[in-house]
Amino acid sequence: MTGTTERGPRTVQVRYFAAAEEAAGTAAEVLTLPAGATGADLRAAISAARGAAVDRVLAISSLLVDGVVLADPAAPLGEPARVDVLPPFAGG
Repeated sequence: MTGTTERGPRTVQVRYFAAAEEAAGTAAEVLTLPAGATGADLRAAISAARGAAVDRVLAISSLLVDGVVLADPAAPLGEPARVDVLPPFAGG
C-alpha cells in the first residue's frame, strides 16, 4: 500500500443519492470503521446507523468508492474513502 496504515480506525464519507437519501434520512454522513473494513462492513455500519428502512435500498444500490464501482463486497475500502450510495434510477 502507499503509505496507509492498517492499525487504527478510518473515517469514510458517505453520500446518499435519490431513494438512498430518502431512506437514510440524510444526504451525507461520516462513519468510523475499523482498519481493513470492506464494502460489506460499510453496508452493515450504514444499516446499524440508519436502521432497517435503509436495508431495502442498500440491497439494490451500487457503492462507488472514490468514483469506482465496488464490485466485490469483500474488498477493503482503502483510505481515505468517499463512498456514494447510488440506487437504481431512470432519467433522461
